[in-house]
Amino acid sequence: MFELLVKGTTLPEAYHNALVALHETHDELACPDYNTRQKEASVTFVVEKPLQEPMISKMFIGDPRSLEQYRQEMLDGILDFEVAKGKWDYTYHQRMEKQIPWVIEELKRSEETRRAVVLIRTEYDMTTDAPACLQHIQYLIRGGALHCKVLFRSNDSTKATYMNAFALILLQKRIADAVGLPVGTYTHRANSFHVYERDYDMFDGYVRRIKAGGELTYDYVGEWDEMMEEAKPEIAKMVEELKER
Repeated sequence: MFELLVKGTTLPEAYHNALVALHETHDELACPDYNTRQKEASVTFVVEKPLQEPMISKMFIGDPRSLEQYRQEMLDGILDFEVAKGKWDYTYHQRMEKQIPWVIEELKRSEETRRAVVLIRTEYDMTTDAPACLQHIQYLIRGGALHCKVLFRSNDSTKATYMNAFALILLQKRIADAVGLPVGTYTHRANSFHVYERDYDMFDGYVRRIKAGGELTYDYVGEWDEMMEEAKPEIAKMVEELKER
């Protein structure tokens, strides 16, 4: 199995480098659980300055509304009630919520700590057909900054990775602000970084655009954040409608 490491100054640069690395170096194999085939490698990408603009990549299938909804799901738990109603097995926020305050206090307790870990996987994941992809998050204070390292057992490179990383970086900032430190590096590890056969054409198109250069990004602050803000009333309405069902 191929082991790939890439870096980038910004989130889009690191993510784009990861897509190119997977495109160039991968195994192609069957994926019987989903009755398809996939291209796969183990990939780690490091974002050296996670909050540096541009933060938004054009190489993902979402829009400002979907990115804002995902941000709210991950950071604020706007759909956690679906778990309580029995419609969803879990949300990442629901599994993280009680651990985050402890992580903040642990980071305040000791700048040298290696214990500030959020565990996502539970015993439930051993019995379900939809176990969590994100496994754990670790926060480390080194060099006066808060660094974040995440582990995914499985990560869909074209349809999930960018949104995962974007939301986790904003969570990193929230924790860094609570601790009173600047944001350090963000490291995203996927033991199975893959693309499914149905998305091969999209994947090839993404990589062609990346290699061709040109404008592949947007700024978050002053551009997408404003459009994401405009989407909040629509998202809030959707949440209320779901609660009433």
